[in-house]
Amino acid sequence: MQPDILIIGSGGGGLTAALRTKALGLTPLVVEKSSLIGGSTCYSGGGLWVPNNGLHHGVDDSVEEALKYMENLINPNYAGPASSRERKLVYLENASKMVLFLKNEGFKWVPSIGYPDYYPQLPGGTAGGRSIEPEVFDLRKLGEWGKKLNINPAMPTGSLPMYTYEGPKLVRAMCSLDGFGKAVQVFGLRKGYQWLLGRKPVTLGTSLIAQLLFLCLKRDVTIWTEAGLKQLIVENGKVTGAIINRSGKDVVVEVKRGLLLGAGGFARNKEMREKYQEHPITNAWTSASPNDLGDAISAAMDIGAATELLDDAWWGPTIIDPRNGAPMFTLFERALPHSIVVDKSGQRFTNEAQSYTTFVHDQYERNRTTPAIPAYLIMDQQFRSRYVLANILPGKTLPRDVEESGLIVQGQKLHELAQKLDVDEEGLKASVKRFNEMVRKGRDDDFNRGGNEYDRFFGDPASKYASNPSLGTIEKPPFYACKLVPGDLGTKGGLLTDVNARVIGRDGLIIRNLYAFGNTSASVMGRDYCGPGSTLGPALTFAYIAVNHASGSD
Repeated sequence: MQPDILIIGSGGGGLTAALRTKALGLTPLVVEKSSLIGGSTCYSGGGLWVPNNGLHHGVDDSVEEALKYMENLINPNYAGPASSRERKLVYLENASKMVLFLKNEGFKWVPSIGYPDYYPQLPGGTAGGRSIEPEVFDLRKLGEWGKKLNINPAMPTGSLPMYTYEGPKLVRAMCSLDGFGKAVQVFGLRKGYQWLLGRKPVTLGTSLIAQLLFLCLKRDVTIWTEAGLKQLIVENGKVTGAIINRSGKDVVVEVKRGLLLGAGGFARNKEMREKYQEHPITNAWTSASPNDLGDAISAAMDIGAATELLDDAWWGPTIIDPRNGAPMFTLFERALPHSIVVDKSGQRFTNEAQSYTTFVHDQYERNRTTPAIPAYLIMDQQFRSRYVLANILPGKTLPRDVEESGLIVQGQKLHELAQKLDVDEEGLKASVKRFNEMVRKGRDDDFNRGGNEYDRFFGDPASKYASNPSLGTIEKPPFYACKLVPGDLGTKGGLLTDVNARVIGRDGLIIRNLYAFGNTSASVMGRDYCGPGSTLGPALTFAYIAVNHASGSD
């Protein structure tokens, strides 16, 4: 087979590239090394950060304001050429075009209502309006292909008719009227309605992949599964094809116009992580798909491709379940009242409620001088009585296996908890005392927790200190703790690409016919995270850009 465009990887970017190729009258071929479709996109929340997206009615936004925000947040001198002003601008100019293209193809979007940028206090930042996500999709429409989705077994929310922006209310379902009402809406009305109609609803990243796959199949896109990239074929500095190992047999696939690499990063590759990233590090802490092994990055490096940001990732503090080793990414727990995070000395070291990527950057920085890996999420009974923790429902007693495994550690007194954690007792007591004093004043003078819309988004408006819903005293025994390690959603570094997603060689020259996007490429976001959907927004957009350039229609 000789397609116009060969696409390595079946994540959100890869399937978008296939649809765009078809729309331009060309022939795509998608190859996926796994037997399942979707990669880490299926494991994700499915959101895209797309400023000026046209879906948030009444929101005043522009490319200029979004660029101002990105320029204020992302320092290209620190992050490298992957996040140059030119690449930021081309992303912002094309992201809304990509969204409109998919909408016209039949994709169903919904706005992520009220979900703020992660640094809304910066010039150009907003308190909402830049993130979108896929509408609930009926998996039955895929027929037998529905069984081929790379659904995360540890993410039951993917089968619920819910949206990411509804998460904060659902977390409060057992302790507030708005939370209970949202739970009734999601679990009762929506789920019941879907059940009555005989539908099988999926949402989040699963819906994103399911919808894209449905559209690809309607347009007769050829998709090979169990077909991994083995080697890129280069002639006179131009990529002309690849050797694909399909079901155990090597197949040479020649390309007419371009070869696109969108096969994820190297989050599950132990050797690469230990080589390129700060220690301590392990592939056991990531929430990425099991097949995220860096094959495409390595294949391109073998032919001279340049790389950037290999030391970085889409970090997030993570709880590891000792019972099965499963990682639990802590999105909301750190922002809820009646909690703090401390290091081995018992001291706080950062704003707990801030963006998860910045939190882990701070955790690594702290660990260089004071042991902070793991760090410890400290809570009291007020927290446990109100909020979900490590997938454990609120309550006064812990399930026996949870306590015996050490997933959640309990102590009747702070000093008892400190002893069980091997954390400095006096340091912990002093930190809790100071935090409680600041809570009663309604502000965090040390780290400004709850000082912006993002911090407060995951807080509890019903808190006694409602002016800052991220704050609450830690004073009611027993006390609880969970270990937090630097997990991630995937790696952030990869192949260096230009404004057209073309891969650049170590000699500074373009490797002709070779493109990369998503976690296979170094991120336009640099070392930062603009807002919800900062991984998938650029992935789908640069896939769209790559096809436009390879086809000559840009």
